[in-house]
Amino acid sequence: QVQLVESGGGLVQSGGSLRLSCAASGRIFSVYVMGWYRQVPGKQRELVAGISSGGSTNYHDSVKGRFTISRDNAKNTVYLQMNSLKPEDTAVYYCNLELGLYDYWGQGTQVTVSS
Repeated sequence: QVQLVESGGGLVQSGGSLRLSCAASGRIFSVYVMGWYRQVPGKQRELVAGISSGGSTNYHDSVKGRFTISRDNAKNTVYLQMNSLKPEDTAVYYCNLELGLYDYWGQGTQVTVSS
């Protein structure tokens, strides 16, 4: 079993920054992919950014140049640095861990960007 604990969400003004963290614990092996997704009511959950165990990253087009994903393998933790936030970034952000055939999710953290 794998547990994911997120932190760092909150309310910020447009143009501001937030840093999300997600710590994974449990039966984790060295090769896995972690990422951040977000969801707003009435819409599907979408991938914001992902990072492989080797450090390869990918981003949603809307956040490229503003968000940076990183990970600390020793701590089994992934981070999402969000800069130049926009009101359209408002969503519940979920941490995700892909381990083999299994997907694990955090509880979600609310990010609200006011205009």
